[in-house]
Amino acid sequence: MIIRPHDDSLLFITQPDHARLAADLLAHWAADGFAAHPRRDAILLAAREHDNGWREIDDAPLFASATGSALDFMTVGDDVKQGVWSRALDRVAPTSAYAAALVAHHAVFVYDGQRQKPAWHSFFEETAARRDQELARSGHTNEELQQDYPFVGVADLLSLSFCNAWTDERERLGRRVRYADGAIHVIPDLFNDIVPVRIRVRRLPNRRYASAADLRAAFDDTAPDILEGHARGAHAS
Repeated sequence: MIIRPHDDSLLFITQPDHARLAADLLAHWAADGFAAHPRRDAILLAAREHDNGWREIDDAPLFASATGSALDFMTVGDDVKQGVWSRALDRVAPTSAYAAALVAHHAVFVYDGQRQKPAWHSFFEETAARRDQELARSGHTNEELQQDYPFVGVADLLSLSFCNAWTDERERLGRRVRYADGAIHVIPDLFNDIVPVRIRVRRLPNRRYASAADLRAAFDDTAPDILEGHARGAHAS
């Protein structure tokens, strides 16, 4: 779950919805010949489905009794962070082995900072092995995977920057991204236009919750809403 403070509320955004936004943004990627890319469909699938393993987790926000608040995707335990990926790969692989390889590579990439921790060793070994297995099954090469992954990785950052309203500039794979005034700004430009952004959110009161049941009731009783904005390159006007 992504949890974004907004005025006197908290915006709850599921990880699968964030991933769908990543794919929507990627579909507008005008740079790097992506519109005619021979593996475009598989890359878009990887972006859209890379966080589907969070589906079960995000059905009900996880609760921290010490603070009376929900846990977001950054503060949940390592067991949760590691466990979502095998589910995601199992769901993607029957449709596209290459998309599954990209998703596995994404998991290895985004958690690279945990690599030296003993509790993460088996995760990296197993996820890298699954990536290589799916890549071999796809008939594509590691060179192709390395060339294609930036589409997924940058699309993920674009969506996360919007969902979290990250105003500090973040760099990933040669693109610099920040959120300001309802928009994602990316340098160098990859859109060549202004792209509308829409994502489903739930607006909950920013208060201390008495229990997991209290939080769940508030979550279930809140109708989904739509958060809108746009994405633009440095020179879009």
